Amino acid sequence: QVQLVESGGGLVQPGGSLRLSCAASGFTFSSDAMSWYRQVPGKERELVAVSTSGGGSTIYLDSVKGRFTISRDNAKNTVYLQMNSLTPDDTAVYYCNHPRMGYWGKGTLVTVSS
Repeated sequence: QVQLVESGGGLVQPGGSLRLSCAASGFTFSSDAMSWYRQVPGKERELVAVSTSGGGSTIYLDSVKGRFTISRDNAKNTVYLQMNSLTPDDTAVYYCNHPRMGYWGKGTLVTVSS
């Protein structure tokens, strides 16, 4: 079955960096686009970044452009989200998503606070 397992969240100070990872299994990872979402309690889940299957094309939420980078290693069936210059507004649970099949990981919490 399809599994998406996120890791790499945690507590970081404003201005810091984190790299999230999403290990995928149960489908042909290299053939499919992958995305990251985030959700703050009480708010709707929002799309943060999308990568095409080969990683050659990406889309970002306006507020993270220039700070976040989505990448993937198709040999490792893993998609990453490098997050730099983090602010408290980036605090959320971050979810890995398979857009075409609608699968979700369980999420990893990112807290940006001093």
